[in-house]
Amino acid sequence: MTVAKQPSAAEDAYVPSERRRERERYKRSRARRATGLAALSTLVTGAVLFVVVVNSPGWARTKETFFSAHYARVALPQVLEGLWLNVRLLFVCGACVLVLGMLLALARTLRGPVFFPLRALATAYTDFFRGLPLIICLLMVIFGVPALRLQGVTTDPVVLGGAALVLTYAAYVAEVFRAGIESVHPSQRAAARSLGLNSRQTLRYVVLPQAVRRVVPPLLNDMVSLQKDTGLVSIGGAVDAVYAAQIIAGKDFNYTPYVVAGLLFVALTIPMTRFTDWVTARMDRRRAQGGLV
Repeated sequence: MTVAKQPSAAEDAYVPSERRRERERYKRSRARRATGLAALSTLVTGAVLFVVVVNSPGWARTKETFFSAHYARVALPQVLEGLWLNVRLLFVCGACVLVLGMLLALARTLRGPVFFPLRALATAYTDFFRGLPLIICLLMVIFGVPALRLQGVTTDPVVLGGAALVLTYAAYVAEVFRAGIESVHPSQRAAARSLGLNSRQTLRYVVLPQAVRRVVPPLLNDMVSLQKDTGLVSIGGAVDAVYAAQIIAGKDFNYTPYVVAGLLFVALTIPMTRFTDWVTARMDRRRAQGGLV
């Protein structure tokens, strides 16, 4: 009896055709050309902007007022110390915003006439705080709450400013969560109920995991905005990065500390923004491959 010879791994290995190799070489050459053109155009644009700014009539005065190396060295330690307050506010307020936003979104998606008052309250909350400017909310909470002289209520501007940030951003995050919940197809709920899950179990094990996964990119964008807006608590006297820069600028009449504070905020924001882009691209790839429902 003749035994069929099994093909070896070497014989089974895929060998691309000459046409495919040529196509890949063409794609690589196009990518290198595009990268080179982008780098060249960036260098030319940067050089033109540099020449225009440096040769402007008021550049010498602007450089001394906004880009002084001496005042940057003086301001950096104090601004960094204030920035630690902004970072702590970001983490604490971010966690509170996510929790409160999720509760509001769940309240707005409750079904049945018995839950109408809860839905109405949640809707009124989101409409009010999404329409109210953040700076006005901060002023009302930081200066209005202490004016009430309530027993046992703090007057710390950091706590009150953080509370105002949570009140405002929770309204935005609630709408993000609600959009994610409502984007889950009704067939998912029906399938879960047909398997014997009740409404609470369906929400917990089927709807929320899909909803949260879909809204991760916009949630990260809200956290980036929250990180920048933590600097607004300085209007109540909290010594954060912005207020530390304001103290030095008011004493020396030089605005370089504001530039230092702004660059530190940018240094914090860029990694978060790139992480958001990476998460978005990763989820798009998985969705295109059928990995996400």
